[in-house]
Formats: sequence, C-alpha cells, structure tokens
Amino acid sequence: MGMKEKLHQIKLKYRGKKMAPAFNAIHTFLYSPNETTHSGSHVRSADDLKRTMNTVILALVPCLLFGMFNAGYQHYSAINGFPAEFSLFEHFLTWDNFWLGAITVLPIVVVSYGVGLAIEFIFAVIKGHEVEEGYLVTGMLVPLIVPVDTPLWMLAVAVAFGVVIGKEVFGGTGMNILNPALTIRAFLFFAYPTWMSGDQVWVHGAVERTGTADAISGETVLGYLAQGSTEFAYSLSDMFYGFIPGSVGETSTLLILLGGLFLVFSKIASWRIMLSAVIGSLAMGLIFNGIVAAEWIPVYSKFYGLMSFEYWQHLLVGGLAFGIVFMATDPVTGSQTNRGKWIYGFLIGFMSVMIRVFNPGYPEGVFLAILLMNVFAPTIDHYVVRGNIKRRMKRLKTATIHPKVTDGAEALKTETV
Repeated sequence: MGMKEKLHQIKLKYRGKKMAPAFNAIHTFLYSPNETTHSGSHVRSADDLKRTMNTVILALVPCLLFGMFNAGYQHYSAINGFPAEFSLFEHFLTWDNFWLGAITVLPIVVVSYGVGLAIEFIFAVIKGHEVEEGYLVTGMLVPLIVPVDTPLWMLAVAVAFGVVIGKEVFGGTGMNILNPALTIRAFLFFAYPTWMSGDQVWVHGAVERTGTADAISGETVLGYLAQGSTEFAYSLSDMFYGFIPGSVGETSTLLILLGGLFLVFSKIASWRIMLSAVIGSLAMGLIFNGIVAAEWIPVYSKFYGLMSFEYWQHLLVGGLAFGIVFMATDPVTGSQTNRGKWIYGFLIGFMSVMIRVFNPGYPEGVFLAILLMNVFAPTIDHYVVRGNIKRRMKRLKTATIHPKVTDGAEALKTETV
C-alpha cells in the first residue's frame, strides 16, 4: 500500500472526529483531494486554493533567497566598507553572505508560519471546519516585509494579532476586509515604531538598534531623502537590482517585476491593479516634481528630498513595487470589478507616494495606502455596479423594439398557449 492510500485510510479513520480538520489540512497539502461532487454539472480541475497559494509562494521564493544574500552583503559591507568595484560573484553571491542571511531570515519564516498556522489549526478544530489555506501566502509575505532585525517575540505577537483580529474575527479566509500580512505590518509599526522605521543598515550582532558606530553604519535611500538630502551612495542599478538596505524581500525591483509577470501570466493576479497603481504613483511623483520645479517650497524644507526625487524612481526604492505586485492584488481584499480595479490600483499608487512624502513617522506609505483602499474597495465596486445599472436602464428607455422581434414574440406566445 502506497503512502497516499495509507493517508486516505487514516483520513477515513479520523472522519467526523475533533482532529479531522487538522489531519485533512496535511493530507490535502501533500495530495490532491480525491473527492468530487455527486450531483449537478461540474468541471474537474487539478487546481485548488492550495495550488493557487503555492503559485504565489513560488513567485516570492526568489525575493526570499535574494534577501538572504543581501542581508549578509549589507552586514559585511557595513563593517568592511562597500567595494569600490562591485562584482556579483565575488561580493554578493558568496557563501558567507548566504549563510549569515539564512540563519537570520529563516527563523523569521519559521516563527511566521509556526504561529500563524497554529492559530489556523486551533480555530479549525474549535469551529469544526477545514483548515483554510489563506495563511500559506501570508506566512511568506510577513518575513519579506519586515526589517531583518525584528525580534522574534515581537513578530510572534504581531502574527497572532493579525491572524485573529485581521482575519478570524471576520470569518476566516475569503471574509476578511483587510490584508492579513499588512495588518501584521501595521501592528508592528504602531506598537513598535522604533524597530519598524527600516531606515538604517542592519548589522549582525548589534547589541542595540541605536548603539555604537560599528553596529549601525548607514541609512537607506528613503532614510536619506526623508532628511531632505538628495545625495546617497546608491546608483540606479543598485536600486533596480536590489543591492541596497531594506526589508528582506522588498529591495530587488527586478525580481519583484519578474514575480509580477509570473503571476499575471498564470492568471493569479490582476494586471489592471498593477498597471493602474504604477500610473498612480507616477502621477503623484510628477506632481511633487512639478511643485519643486516651480519653487513653491524652499530647498531647506524637510519634504524637499522626497518631493524632488525623480518621479519614476519611487518604484525602485522602499516597498512600493513589492506592495503593488504582491499585496494590492490580493483577490479577497481588492476590488472585484474591472473598472473598480483601475480606480482601486490608481488610488493605491497615488496615495503611497503622497504618504511617503508627508509621513512623519518614517518614509514609507504603501502599506497604509493599501489598507485604506482595502476598506474602500467594496464601496468602489458598489458605485461601479450602480453606474453600470443606471447606464443600462438609460439605454433601455431609449431603445426601440424592431417589429419582427415583436411579431416573433407574439407568435411564440400564441404557439405556447
């Protein structure tokens, strides 16, 4: 008897018992469910929610691996000095960089999945329903959007809050109105703001976050810009490829772009939301660049650095690109109508850059913009649907019925009688 058959026998044994949801979650994670509908027409497909979530995880894995290398690279470069002539294989893709990044990032992944899935299993057993697969993606997103030096206990508290308050109280997967990963990020930001600024280079072994000079040695691009400076040590290629400080998975715009294309061609994510969010961010960036060009604000203003930053370069730094590709496109919390997706995405990009410039806490705004639009997504869809109905009713009032259509209808009515 094969492993699949043995697991099926165990599944039959646990059917109807308290721990059945927990076992079924493990069984269907390894194998496709062997149950089909017994009545009515249906389409049999190998795809299900778990496989959809796994597709998103595949798109995130390159960002995770890159983040491990980058964590080690930022550490050694901050201590030894950044190389004058950068070499990808000699300075970045090294075993020392990967090992240091792995032992730092993997515990964050383990805590994220361990705490989140444990709560999912507990709620499934208590409520007596199947374990929902929504946290498979959330568990991977959370480690990628937090600073690499986030304390594990702090992350565990935030994950518990995000899963319970941001998801389970609304009824679980498919019922939540806020993106769970961003709810966790928002909790960390408001509860522990000094750890969530993300404006400094991480160095392994630092005793205190704001400790000695050899513990913290520099700032991110957004950190420099938020102080009004327009000069920093990172080139456009560094920002595009991701050789800059930042949260674990948000630095490489190239890998984020490739992941977005993968999700679009696999029909998992909406290209309308991605494109409209990019347009919205470019529009807001152009407005700020125009204000600076018109000399409406003084050079010494604290907003000058971010407002004068080239409008299209906002997509290369911070978490804007990552949020647009992997979070704004959440099918549960985003808009459902096609026109609504254009409005929803545009406002996310537009407000992300606006909040980034005016946010007094720290220079980022994409997660706040997405959470705000999560709340307004149902309203957007409501008015889009109402607008469609009004236009159709207006066309119906002015429509003319062809005589042949009327005769045919009368004939059919007579024949039926």
